[in-house]
Amino acid sequence: MTASLAIYAFLFGAVLGSFFNVVGIRVPAGESIISPPSHCPNCRRRLTAGDLIPIVSYFFLRGKCRSCQSKISFIYPFIELSTAWLFAFALLYTGLNGTLIVIWTLISLLMIIFVTDIRYQMIPDKLLIFFALSFLTIRLFIPFRPWLDVLLGASFGFGTLLLIAVISCGKMGGGDIKLFAVLGLVLGVKEVLLAIFFSCFYGSVIGIAMLLTGKIKRSQPIPFGPYIVLGTLTAYFYGEPLWQWYLQLF
Repeated sequence: MTASLAIYAFLFGAVLGSFFNVVGIRVPAGESIISPPSHCPNCRRRLTAGDLIPIVSYFFLRGKCRSCQSKISFIYPFIELSTAWLFAFALLYTGLNGTLIVIWTLISLLMIIFVTDIRYQMIPDKLLIFFALSFLTIRLFIPFRPWLDVLLGASFGFGTLLLIAVISCGKMGGGDIKLFAVLGLVLGVKEVLLAIFFSCFYGSVIGIAMLLTGKIKRSQPIPFGPYIVLGTLTAYFYGEPLWQWYLQLF
């Protein structure tokens, strides 16, 4: 039964991942997520049902538009597959209960942010407001954390990133600061601090590796959103064991 539910969660996540691509690309551009229907950005041809099968269509079409043969960004199947895998993993991690709604909502936010930051290097306020209200509404019915931890988590997330931005002379974007305030609503104080640590750690390690291999230049701006996604997922799923390990050291 658990395996069957995980498969359904995977398929559900793949479909939502396709939708998250649309949201992440259209919302920052000020476009509707409903109209016009999905189409090729190059030749404007409306996509058929066969072009829109999550994950599968990209590889079946060999990453190119059926009509004009222009390349399709790999971010589309990546987000679809990532969302599918994370939805299935979350189900196996927490079981079929109210907390699953919280995790799936968090994953949804992270996947959309991944797209917006990679594509535009920005995190739209309207997305953050929507998810902040969503988490607060969910908390009214599902007590996933004490209210004090929820509010302090948002305060610590915002305040810590603001401090980093001041120390780094503005190198930390305002969208990242506000994003951590929203993440704090879900993670609470301890885990939002862990998320900040891991986000900076991943960003530093991968950034240095890319510099050394010549993938990026020293003055080139790097989207921080993907590292926030990695850091947040690490903190959420492994935060408590990591805190226990840390406390045992001291």
